[in-house]
Amino acid sequence: MTFSIVARDETGAFGSAICSSSPAVAARCVHLEDGIGAVNSQNITDPRLGPAVLHRLHSRMSASQALQAVVDTAKHIEFRQILVVDAAGRTAAHSGPRALGVFGDAAGSGVVAGGNMLAAAEIPQLMVDAYAAASGDLEVRLLAAMNAARDAGGEAGPVHSAGLSVVRDAGWRVTDLRVDWTEGDPIAELGDLLALWMPQRDDYVTRGLDPSLAPSYGVPGDE
Repeated sequence: MTFSIVARDETGAFGSAICSSSPAVAARCVHLEDGIGAVNSQNITDPRLGPAVLHRLHSRMSASQALQAVVDTAKHIEFRQILVVDAAGRTAAHSGPRALGVFGDAAGSGVVAGGNMLAAAEIPQLMVDAYAAASGDLEVRLLAAMNAARDAGGEAGPVHSAGLSVVRDAGWRVTDLRVDWTEGDPIAELGDLLALWMPQRDDYVTRGLDPSLAPSYGVPGDE
């Protein structure tokens, strides 16, 4: 019931974008940590699996080693789908044989995409290709991948939620946008949110790190 992507870009930022027919998909499935990695845990989701992989990445395991350690010990792993990218840009993916519908994954340099209940088996590769072809901030490239998935049919049924998150040195998610439920197009709505957010993103980071350097909030009373 989900298609998603995780990536590490040339700046060392990690990000995830995800879409599903289920409500609030990003709240359950996205796991990011500055300097460590990105993990999406999806398909009949066990939210504990993302932190379990990140914990192993902390011990300097590679993406494939960390994922395999979790696959070897987790219960019901045959139902799960997990995507991983580590601090060196290495990727790994697990798609259990009991994942739903048409499922699969694809990887490129510093990026891995996967999905289940897909409208077409080639969608993960189309996502990776769109990410690689896009330029600019990681957020923009992740959204390009999601647009490519949607345009190719995305999930076999209607989708209702989406999210896009990025960590980049600050110690928190410098971008964390979610459409938890809509009867419209959650990826288009996510794109609208991103267009609103990106011109302000770095100002909010500055406000967190050093308010004395931050620009005005632009609200009444903030002279």
